[in-house]
Amino acid sequence: MSSPKKSPLVRAPLNRERVSLAAVRLADESGLDALSMRNLAQELGVVPMALYKHVANKEELLDEMINAIVLEIDPLQRDLEWKPALRHRILSARAALLRHPWAPHVIESRTSASPVVLDYMDSLIGIFLKAGFSLDLTHHAMHALGSRMWGFIQEVFPTPESPTDPEELAAAFAQWSIRYPNIIEMATAANHTDESQRTQGCDDQFEFEFALDLMLDGFERLHESGWSSTKVSRSQNTSLESAVRGKRK
Repeated sequence: MSSPKKSPLVRAPLNRERVSLAAVRLADESGLDALSMRNLAQELGVVPMALYKHVANKEELLDEMINAIVLEIDPLQRDLEWKPALRHRILSARAALLRHPWAPHVIESRTSASPVVLDYMDSLIGIFLKAGFSLDLTHHAMHALGSRMWGFIQEVFPTPESPTDPEELAAAFAQWSIRYPNIIEMATAANHTDESQRTQGCDDQFEFEFALDLMLDGFERLHESGWSSTKVSRSQNTSLESAVRGKRK
């Protein structure tokens, strides 16, 4: 009696979502530099030309990868007040980006926003408007948030790594304290006296949430005071005119 034939493995059909998720996985595991159409095709078990039926080129693939990450952000919690709702949304975006460390670089390189990206931004604007914020203040608040709405900030000059050897670290701090006394005083303040904190640097999550809360509190105060950019512009113009008249005298 012949043994029953095994059914051939059925591979899931290729589509944009499967391609983008595989690309995200490849970038997570091997880094963005390892992402190529050839490597991605190998990951999916197809020939490279099969990918071009779903993404036109690598730039479009990167767009789709960002869309996949944005879709990981928790949905808007409509039962919350505006401040905790906005905070939750942004911190969820940060959590998503922390799972994909290469994503901030790709976001910064995009030249246009996809519908998925615009949906997310539209939801943030909607939180402000539903809370009664003016379009004027909402516009400036979104600019103030900048990349923070995506869960990251750009460190222009990252803090250099400290020596791990205790003697070398002590010698370095002695030299730095002479040339950069204010930086060293801040770095060795009370909240950084613990040796592990001093050698590892600041808590990035705490710093991110501190700045975010500071901004949200500021937006709230401006909203409650009836702030508008036109009032600020008139005040600045008046001050400038007064200064000019004072110089003429």
